[in-house]
Amino acid sequence: MKLHNKVDKRILREQLLASDEERTTISFYKYASVKNLELFRDHLYVQWDEIGVYGRVHVATEGINAQLSTPTEHLNAFVATLKDISFLENVRLNFAVEDNGKSFYKLVIKVRDKILADGLEDKSFDSSNKGQHLHAKEWNQLMEDPNSILIDMRNHYESEVGYFDGAVAPDVDTFASSLDVIDKMMEEHKDKNIMMYCTGGIRCEKASAWYKHKGYKNVYQLEGGIIKYAHEVQDEKLENKFKGKNFVFDERLGETIGQEVIAQCHQCGIPCDTHVNCKNVACNLLFIQCKDCAKEHEGTCSAECQSIIKLPEEKQKELRKGKKVSQNIFKKGRSPHLKFKHEGDKEIPKMPGMRKL
Repeated sequence: MKLHNKVDKRILREQLLASDEERTTISFYKYASVKNLELFRDHLYVQWDEIGVYGRVHVATEGINAQLSTPTEHLNAFVATLKDISFLENVRLNFAVEDNGKSFYKLVIKVRDKILADGLEDKSFDSSNKGQHLHAKEWNQLMEDPNSILIDMRNHYESEVGYFDGAVAPDVDTFASSLDVIDKMMEEHKDKNIMMYCTGGIRCEKASAWYKHKGYKNVYQLEGGIIKYAHEVQDEKLENKFKGKNFVFDERLGETIGQEVIAQCHQCGIPCDTHVNCKNVACNLLFIQCKDCAKEHEGTCSAECQSIIKLPEEKQKELRKGKKVSQNIFKKGRSPHLKFKHEGDKEIPKMPGMRKL
């Protein structure tokens, strides 16, 4: 029984780019008690692989977190697989705002300790005691309340390219590290309206419950995150208060929500919000690069990486043998050789590690 892909990822990526198959990108999550993780994981893989689903899925005893792409002709069949699972029968699906069908090129389903790495070990914490969900119209209205504080629950490389005007964002690399930073910053404002948003809602689902556990009284979260907000704004003809791009964790790397370009190329400094991965596989750093710099530097982040990609493939393999680059990838533009890299903790010196957007 096939339970994982065995084809080289570069071949799969090339096949995806060359394909004219119409695909639909979807994300969803659900906190629920899952008992037999391996059986659940295998069941999902068999069902979804059969209809050509690609994507990245984490399952844990606390539920499921999925970012997927399915052939559009099999969309109904995919939804039917969810309805066969009791706790996923009515799960909210977030459909991509900008979808070229090239978001994922293979299916990976992994068993994890948690569906979202949060670093929380407090056994008394009840993650089901969540904050109040707000739809786009309600969100826009509460933003106007002077008693409201807007918190971006995403990482610095996400808010660098897009945000709600007036939000405060943690200058951190991970969700887990943001929880304490935000708590320290907000400890004098526990009676305010704490409004939180993220990409699709999963981070706010956990964070809102955590802050209620910590004594915050009025905690709100954006229903379905930025993705659902963008759809609701368009469908209901509301004012779009989100500026720039929404960073997404797939091959697309971003969806345009607002028309503003609020970031800059990390190499030359011109307005730009296009994330790319360094073409040197041993580096693979994610950073912002404009078209001119992409041409000049051949898609790399540094002169060193540019020289490496010109070496024979076997030599490149030797240089990267035994190296783990995952942590460097998620530094997301903090590398010292990037002249215009993001630095966001200097605007509010009284709030260490925070920046107001």
